[in-house]
Amino acid sequence: MKMNMRQWMADVIRLREVTALPVMTHPGIEQNGHTVRQAVSDGRVHYEAVMTLTRRYPSVAAATIMDLTTEAEAFGAEVAFSDDAVPAVSSRLLPDVESIYSLQVPSLRAGRIPQYLKANLLAAKAVTDRPLLAGCIGPFSLAGRLYDMSDIMVLIYEHPEAAHTLLQKCTDFIEKYCQALKLTGANGVMMAEPAAGLMSNDDCLTFSSQYVKRIIDSVQDDTFAVVLHNCGNTGHCTKAMVATGAAAYHFGNKCQMEEVIRDVPPTALAMGNIDPVSVFKDGTPDMMRQTVLDLLERMATYPNFVLSSGCDTPPQTPMANIDAFFEALADYNKQ
Repeated sequence: MKMNMRQWMADVIRLREVTALPVMTHPGIEQNGHTVRQAVSDGRVHYEAVMTLTRRYPSVAAATIMDLTTEAEAFGAEVAFSDDAVPAVSSRLLPDVESIYSLQVPSLRAGRIPQYLKANLLAAKAVTDRPLLAGCIGPFSLAGRLYDMSDIMVLIYEHPEAAHTLLQKCTDFIEKYCQALKLTGANGVMMAEPAAGLMSNDDCLTFSSQYVKRIIDSVQDDTFAVVLHNCGNTGHCTKAMVATGAAAYHFGNKCQMEEVIRDVPPTALAMGNIDPVSVFKDGTPDMMRQTVLDLLERMATYPNFVLSSGCDTPPQTPMANIDAFFEALADYNKQ
């Protein structure tokens, strides 16, 4: 459904109540009796999981799966799949600097990209009461999955020209993918760029933000918003994130939400940052309730704050904890 996303964000900021957007699809996959492997391989199973959660919870937006292997697989990387764990890139695609220069940017027919486009197409038709956010990886995080995450940290210092060549190819593909996601009818995309948090603010600007900005300048407009997620940021590279001009910023649980939000423009949304593992997955409903209320109290003076998980909630996250998350928010809003 076409929606003015700038107006939607202004409305979210203007609301007296705090809204929420936890990053989650695994609870929906499990509720429907499917496996992770099925959901990340079949667009209809993926879509059904999104709809199960959208019907059950009053999230301010619906969101499709955050999968950090889809684009790497399209380039040719090997991916290991499991029934009950998120996919992982299992071996390095690019063995050396020379291989970067011969790397080809794939088509949108490669790997599981068509299934992800299908999931977003189906969900965009079905979700009519709130925006739908698609998912994609960020350029530096994709480059790290193709070249190896520790080796790319060496590459940016020893062979910066090769690093920029790789980042340009990754950016070209992600931009093309985001244009296709936009055509499905999705209202925006949550771009996961956690590896950028491994760098200093200056290096993040050079090797991530300038490329993210290129994608944002190409796809973001009144009807399509980019949410930049960086759960690797401990607060040290928030300024570099904001330099991208994204419509919203999503923060992980490694940072203090009340500190990082000071670097976010008041017209942009700042989302975060309840721990997805120790609270969502391994916590209790009482622990969740207290954690949510504590965070809401600290964020009370920021109208652009949106309550969220710090990252994607993992498989086997108890529904009781998610229920407690939304119940605590509802109780806070009543006050």
